[in-house]
Amino acid sequence: MKVYAVVPAAGLGSRLSSAIPKILTPINKTQTIWSLLRQKLLTVVDHINIIVSPVGEPLVREALSDDIKKNLVSLSIQKKPIGMGDAVFCGHSVWSEANVIVVVWGDQVFVSENTLKSAVSSHSGAPKTVALPLTTFSNPYVEYIFQDNKLISVKESREGDQLAPVGLSDVGTFVLSVDGLSEEWENFRKHSKKGTCTGEINFLPFLPWLSMQNWQIKSLSVMDTLESRGINTREDLAFFQKIYEEAE
Repeated sequence: MKVYAVVPAAGLGSRLSSAIPKILTPINKTQTIWSLLRQKLLTVVDHINIIVSPVGEPLVREALSDDIKKNLVSLSIQKKPIGMGDAVFCGHSVWSEANVIVVVWGDQVFVSENTLKSAVSSHSGAPKTVALPLTTFSNPYVEYIFQDNKLISVKESREGDQLAPVGLSDVGTFVLSVDGLSEEWENFRKHSKKGTCTGEINFLPFLPWLSMQNWQIKSLSVMDTLESRGINTREDLAFFQKIYEEAE
């Protein structure tokens, strides 16, 4: 089974008061967001496809030049910042060579190696399958709603949805079958509305769509809720910098 990682990382670190691509942000003296993700991902995948912006591409290419030369990493460009779903499929020409993709948000530094391995193992290359690590979270940023073993909805606070005080949240990690995935995305785009607040066709509502198309959604329980926290603000960055500085 050939497994590729897809890492949407087209954002600059503007909310972190940085002019460099967020994925290159230092976490401590020796590690960056990228180096932490790389270390974990290369234990479970054969190749990492990173989605970058036109502005960020030269900086990321230079920083990752050794891995690119070794064919451990490739870059795909998202020309316009129109959402995570579009970012993922900007790399289709690369990851279509795989049987399974592991989509990991480009700031999800604390997702564990164990979670990544468990998700890939749970998927096991089955057709029309999504392995979805979830954790029970207070005041979640997103909330996954299941009914009769079907994923029927994903609520997002950034789109103005009302979320439960406690709900199932993801850890920024999604393992999907490759065969038929691009066709499902095109159908989803034709029938879906843009997000109320972002104006984007988001990736997360694509997952209930797949469930409605009889894709199997295999949820996995993640005990450490910290795995769901990405680096979205300066406060998030300071939080993780403290953790990794103490671990040095």
